[in-house]
Amino acid sequence: MVRSRQTRVLFLNDMERLERTLFRLEQDFELQFRLGPTLQGRRVQVHTNYPAEGEKFDRLKFWPLDWINPTGREDDSDKYCKLDLQVAGSYQYYFSAGTEEKTGSGYIVVDPVLRVGADNHVLPLDCIAIQTYLAKCLGPLDEWQDRLRVAKETGYNMIHFTPLQKLGMSRSCYSLADQLELNPEFSPEGKNYTWMDVGNLVEKLKKEWNMVCITDVVYNHTAANSRWLCLHPECGYNLVNSPHLKPAWVLDRALWHLTCDIADGKYSDHGVPAHIENEHQLHMLRGVLWDEIYPRTKLWEFYQVNVEKAVEQFRKLLQAGGKAVRLENEDKKRLRILPDPHCRRFGNTVDMTSALETFVPNGNEPSSIQECCNWLRNRLEELNVESYKEMHYHEEQATNCIVGNVVYERLADHGPKLGPITRSHPVMCGYFTFPFEDNLTFDQEMQLMSQTDKACHFLAHNGWMMSDDPLRNFAEPGSNVYLRRELICWGDSVKLRYGEKPEDCPYLWAHMKKYTEITAQHFAGVRLDNCHSTPLHVAEYMLERARELKPDLYVVAELFTGSEELDNVFVTRLAITSLIREAMSAGDSHEEGRLVYRFGGEPVGSFVQPSLRPLVPSIAHAMFLDVTHDNECPVQIRSVYDSLPSSAIVSMACCATGSTRGYDELVPHQISVVKEERFYPKWNSEAKPSSAGEVNSQSGIIAGKLALNKLHQELASKGFSQVYVDQVDEDIVAVTRHCPSTHQSVVAVCHTAFRNPKTYQYRQEVPPMCIPGKIEEVVLEARTVERIAGPYQKDRKSINGLPDHTVEIREHIQLHDSKIVKQDDVMCKGCSEFVQEIEFEHLSPGSVIVFRVSLDPKSQELVGVLRRHLVQFSDHYKTGSMPDNNAPAILTTPLAAIMSKVTLADMNVLLFRCDAEEQEDGGGCYNIPSWMSLKYGGLQGLMSVMGDIRPKNDLGHPFCDNLRQGDWMIDYVSNRLVIKGGALGEVGKWFQAMFTYLKSIPRYLVPCYFDSIIVGAYTTALDIVFNKMSNFIQTGSTLVKQLALGSVQMCGVGLHPALPPLAPTLSDVPYRLNGVTNEREQCCVSLAAGLPHFAAGIVRCWGRDTFMALRGLMLVTGRHLEARNIILAFAGTLRYGLIPNLLGQGTGARYNCRDAVWWWLQCIQDYCNMVPDGVNILMCPVLRMYPTNVSQPQPAGDGIQPLYDVIHEAMTCHMQGTEFRERNAGPQIDRNMTDEGFNVEAKVNEDTGFVYGGNRFNCGTWMDKMGESDKAHNKGIPATPRDGSAVEIVGLCKSTVRWLVDLQTHGFFPYATLTILSDGCNISVPYEEWNRKIQENFEKMFYVSHNLQDPNEKHPDLVHKRGIYKDSYGASSPWCDYQLRPNFAIAMVVAPELFTVERAWEALEIAEKKLLGPLGMKTLDPDDMKYCGVYDNALDSENFNVAKGFNYHQGPELLWPVGYFLRAKLYFAKKMGPEIYDKTVYLVKNVLSRHNIHFERSSWKGLPELTNENGQYCPFSCETQACSIATILEVLHDL
Repeated sequence: MVRSRQTRVLFLNDMERLERTLFRLEQDFELQFRLGPTLQGRRVQVHTNYPAEGEKFDRLKFWPLDWINPTGREDDSDKYCKLDLQVAGSYQYYFSAGTEEKTGSGYIVVDPVLRVGADNHVLPLDCIAIQTYLAKCLGPLDEWQDRLRVAKETGYNMIHFTPLQKLGMSRSCYSLADQLELNPEFSPEGKNYTWMDVGNLVEKLKKEWNMVCITDVVYNHTAANSRWLCLHPECGYNLVNSPHLKPAWVLDRALWHLTCDIADGKYSDHGVPAHIENEHQLHMLRGVLWDEIYPRTKLWEFYQVNVEKAVEQFRKLLQAGGKAVRLENEDKKRLRILPDPHCRRFGNTVDMTSALETFVPNGNEPSSIQECCNWLRNRLEELNVESYKEMHYHEEQATNCIVGNVVYERLADHGPKLGPITRSHPVMCGYFTFPFEDNLTFDQEMQLMSQTDKACHFLAHNGWMMSDDPLRNFAEPGSNVYLRRELICWGDSVKLRYGEKPEDCPYLWAHMKKYTEITAQHFAGVRLDNCHSTPLHVAEYMLERARELKPDLYVVAELFTGSEELDNVFVTRLAITSLIREAMSAGDSHEEGRLVYRFGGEPVGSFVQPSLRPLVPSIAHAMFLDVTHDNECPVQIRSVYDSLPSSAIVSMACCATGSTRGYDELVPHQISVVKEERFYPKWNSEAKPSSAGEVNSQSGIIAGKLALNKLHQELASKGFSQVYVDQVDEDIVAVTRHCPSTHQSVVAVCHTAFRNPKTYQYRQEVPPMCIPGKIEEVVLEARTVERIAGPYQKDRKSINGLPDHTVEIREHIQLHDSKIVKQDDVMCKGCSEFVQEIEFEHLSPGSVIVFRVSLDPKSQELVGVLRRHLVQFSDHYKTGSMPDNNAPAILTTPLAAIMSKVTLADMNVLLFRCDAEEQEDGGGCYNIPSWMSLKYGGLQGLMSVMGDIRPKNDLGHPFCDNLRQGDWMIDYVSNRLVIKGGALGEVGKWFQAMFTYLKSIPRYLVPCYFDSIIVGAYTTALDIVFNKMSNFIQTGSTLVKQLALGSVQMCGVGLHPALPPLAPTLSDVPYRLNGVTNEREQCCVSLAAGLPHFAAGIVRCWGRDTFMALRGLMLVTGRHLEARNIILAFAGTLRYGLIPNLLGQGTGARYNCRDAVWWWLQCIQDYCNMVPDGVNILMCPVLRMYPTNVSQPQPAGDGIQPLYDVIHEAMTCHMQGTEFRERNAGPQIDRNMTDEGFNVEAKVNEDTGFVYGGNRFNCGTWMDKMGESDKAHNKGIPATPRDGSAVEIVGLCKSTVRWLVDLQTHGFFPYATLTILSDGCNISVPYEEWNRKIQENFEKMFYVSHNLQDPNEKHPDLVHKRGIYKDSYGASSPWCDYQLRPNFAIAMVVAPELFTVERAWEALEIAEKKLLGPLGMKTLDPDDMKYCGVYDNALDSENFNVAKGFNYHQGPELLWPVGYFLRAKLYFAKKMGPEIYDKTVYLVKNVLSRHNIHFERSSWKGLPELTNENGQYCPFSCETQACSIATILEVLHDL
């Protein structure tokens, strides 16, 4: 299987702690760390303890990773640092930002690679088939091979041994007497086998049998009779090192004496006989505990204070004049009780400092002291009562647990029914060892507690705590588990006490380290026994030592935390490779099937995932066992007939699987890890059913298991990674494993038998099954049957199974030879659905049938050919590909070559075009019934949906349903392009040819391959788009390229020309044939203002929006020719010195905005500065549509003049002053405007040089919301008239005048002065003078000074913020001048010379604090009384300020001003010095990262026009806006 290098990307976010999140990776993966939005721009350093090349792993040694910036730009969106993962284990990472030491952290787990065989080949984790053996049941070591051969002959490839060490007195497999000594029972008389001999056998099994061996490690406890424990009692929890356990020990001894007394009949008179049989006797037992045991033990005394002693000590202090010494500012303390570190009766003491503070005598006379002592006495007695109550609460729980234990062990039906209470079977298992004579009285035993040499040997047993926090050690101080008798105790084992580090218990750590090293030396892996209650830091340390010897250590564990999050703590810290899961946990077949789906594999028909993709949390790899070795036997719990089908279900899981020895032989009882002493049978192919000590393939279900294990390994090794589970009926489960490259499937149909068919009536009718594809063979059919072999008798020496049951199995047969299938019918569902319907005849309970299914030959060929054509996009498709000997000609050319002929204008059609644009062409975006329409007709519309579906493999999505149900979407993609003809038509033909194959493959595969075709075509198109753009884009970051796509998104050619015609003499103007008139017409690209609202027809082109966006979307991207054409087309519409706002193809233009002409002039300046030989545009011919202000539109060819004349005319008109009434004024062009609003004025103040104009009835700047509500009485009233001199217009004017002066100086502009008519005389106004006037007056008039006596301030009473720049000057409503808005930043960018650096910086800081939102800029200061941040254009109310969206520019956050704000900050930050500049770069990157996130998540693949307050979504906004994208791209260009 061809597999490219896999890369995963982990995005880092501030304060993100992911220690409980599992990130699994494989060796040879590359892991990249990238900055999330909260960290971009900050100095982030990533540290990891993954070992640097050539170094050993040290968990505490972290080293920093170097950042790689592939574009070399300041933009952080692509910056990453990486790890090449070559070493298995658990590794931690953390990252710091700036001066913060640790702002986020987590773990990664790298899986080991297992190898077997003489050739050392890889055993994939999903191939594992493991069988557990109780080591003590294997007999002498020289007989092991004969017994282990059963695993080999049954098809297992991994053996799990329970511990091989010397066992403790209980004979439990997990109670080890000596962790370093091999069990001497493995050495027969005359032999002395060592660990080396075991290692040699393990190595032999690995090389000759291809079998891996693992064993348990037990860190949590040791056998109570461990000899080394007598010499080192500090290794356990005893009464010396853990005195907090003394009350629990006292109760434990009291319960032992109670056991003896009950067993001896001393409580029979109290109603508590030795044989407790009913509720009354249980009630009497409770009475004995409360009336005799607890009063005798007086456990509360361990928690209490000796009142008289404490009072006397206090009295002496008072008599000596003692006073509390309290530090300054220290709070007054409450009376503090100090627990006795030795936990003696009445050993708690009083903190006398707090006593002196709390109880202060009124004087020094004896009576005052006595009174004070009485206060203390009373308080201490109260506290002692509280301690008594606390102990009473513990005793209540202890009573419940003691009685509950008696109920379970003696009365419960599911319990062991132990019978009478005896010394061997006490009331409750002892919680502590007692290595002394049992004939001591209780009082004598109590005296031992104070004798250190004796008390150190009273060691706490280990056990199991139900529903406990697994991260808490229940034997440590603070836990009352032993006192409350809540532990399910293992009386044969002592809990080990490690402390926090090796120095805390040197012998224990060294002993267990040696134990670990022995294990790792000889075994490929370990099972962590009792993992959930093994101290994490201990297991972590030990496994690190193991991995030093065995780097690819395989680690398995069974966790009982009840929480996946808690499981992850263990998995991530310990690098657990596989978690044990059990099919026996399923209560029915449905749940068993669900577990198969849960524990591995993808859905059938899944999408192909890219090799570079985000690292997502995963669940732990599963080792799915039909039954574990320490759980009840399935033959007892279910039925003997269920063993085979449940094994088959487990074997079909896409993960590691396995079983325990005895399951396959149908041993009808649990093989006890404690009591079982018999040996496992040996392998003998000639063995008879009645032969107890031998087994062969006819024994139990061994033959069936062999076939299933072989199948399981084949499926994993050959890439059958997709899984589908079908519940055929309540007892029948069908599991499909599918290979995504060959499209072969294996389908197992399993009839479970959770209940015995002899006593339960199963359904007679088995539903038929439809299997898509062609059944090649029956891989196996098997069922459990009875045979004549005599009844089961438990053998005394060997662990024997049921002799009278075996498996009847047939393998690799044809369907017509099957005994289970009655008949099959071949059906065709549609032209490409080849389905076989199977009708079953003998699928009885306990039966299994497995089919191997291929695509029908035609489909197989088509898929192979399709994959061959997809190889051009990825080598992934080589596997399963076939040559196409009859390929259509269009497919013999690579798609990249075909697409290279597509222009950027046509890329707009290929990739984008929203519904309005598509409708203009007579179509529309594709609609998915019962869901929604796609956002675009082009490929991006598909990619936006598939980008959400693909990572989640959401094959149930309506999009996928639509593809499976028919070819409508497929035909839409190709037909839409074919009808365009030209280069687009060729691309459409390529799609048609590819889709011919796609339509003929099985429908369940269509979504996957449709996605592959579209993804391949889309990425190819993007490569070509970027290659046609500027070097800045080609070498730019991902964010730069995403934003550059906005140029393709917004710039296109519609059915009707949106721009007025250019001069016929102009070169390089695109033409086409009109589809209706068949005449030649110009087809220049126009720029949509925003989608979807301003995309087509008369509302597509707006003068202001076009030129606000043109620099970013066309000049920065390198689309110079198209930018020139747009500039010249608008130049042709100049009238009254203005260019139109709403263009209306020129003929329907409205000249109602004062700022569009200045944006146009700024773009001409930018064109001259950014384009090679850009000044040549000034000489380009302009076709004047309106040669005079009053003329009608003129035909093409009349009125041509050079652009510099048009520029000069615009400037002259303003200097002269222009006043006019809009043509056709009235409701026919604006139904909301009042009559005065149609009067347009634009002039220049002769004193300041400022452009001014407008009136209070119109809104001639970009803040152009006109009131619409009759109900609120705001209709015809502009929300933001901004008449007078708007700050950004003054800045744009200054930029233009300065530029024209410079052009004239260098000989590129023929005019040094403007000539205007004044009082009947011509007056010359030099451009230089105009430039000077603006420069001299700007800060005087616009800056709001901190000087309260500023002589330039006309309205000091209206000032409410200082250190800012006014939004306008000379407004008809003076208050509006002083409103804080983001417009001044535009002037800062285009004319920074107007601003004093320090003043500019302060104003920008205020704007950042008050106006900057997550994505946009607030359009009004939130402190302003008119502020309202939520825009709702549909809401009509009586509220004047918000009705019908009146507050459009009174708070909602517009995106495009952010670009100017950030550019201004960058410009002035450089002037402020390196430290401030660095901080500003952080701000800029941080803001841009939020745009990046929005862009990635947006199905429109753009940035919106606006958001509501604090970045909330606004449904009335354009989803993607040209100037929003353009200005952000300009920031990156500046950065």
